[in-house]
Amino acid sequence: MEFLSIMMQVWERYWSLFLEGLGMTVYMGLVTVLISTVSGSLMALMRRSRLGVGKFRPISWIATVYVEVIRGTPILLQLYFFYFMLPQWLPFLNLSEFTCVMVACCVNSTAYVCEIVRAGIQAVDIGQTEAARSLGLTGRQTMIHIVLPQAVKNILPALCNEFVAIVKETSLASTFFIGELMTQFKTIQGITFRVLEPLTIIGIIYFLLTFVLSKLIALLERRMSASER
Repeated sequence: MEFLSIMMQVWERYWSLFLEGLGMTVYMGLVTVLISTVSGSLMALMRRSRLGVGKFRPISWIATVYVEVIRGTPILLQLYFFYFMLPQWLPFLNLSEFTCVMVACCVNSTAYVCEIVRAGIQAVDIGQTEAARSLGLTGRQTMIHIVLPQAVKNILPALCNEFVAIVKETSLASTFFIGELMTQFKTIQGITFRVLEPLTIIGIIYFLLTFVLSKLIALLERRMSASER
């Protein structure tokens, strides 16, 4: 009971910091997903399209190497790399710590979104493409008007799950104290000298956030499944 009593006291006194951290966490997740959706889609087209032959083959290779390197290294390593590398390589931009961390998150998420989009496109029946080409549509027209609209049904749920994963991965950004939930935990811990109580509150917030997002994703999947019938 003492634990719960102290936890309630911590919440009543520092709820604004918890909510501030929640807002920053959601903001980081949304920005990362929006940027990585665009860049990941372009990367997927580079990887799987017919650009992998002839004079465009290096483009496909570059995209493949990028995805394999990013997926094959820990995100914490990437956060450290961009946090220290960008200010040294681009000193004239005067990048903030938050910007460096966000770049790392977007670079990481782009590789995973690339594979999500590529898998969604490949799930579309090849007969659709062949029929469109036989009707005289170009490769670009076929992709835009035939393949992508159908692939969205495969991509969207997985993309939403990626958003949930990103929300949880933002906790690693607390290493650089940029204001998300785990940073607020460290701040409150330093003020109160309590560990378990604020950490439990943070865990509850993360759980509620991801639980709600997961339920919304499940609802979206049911709606999309019903629309196909």
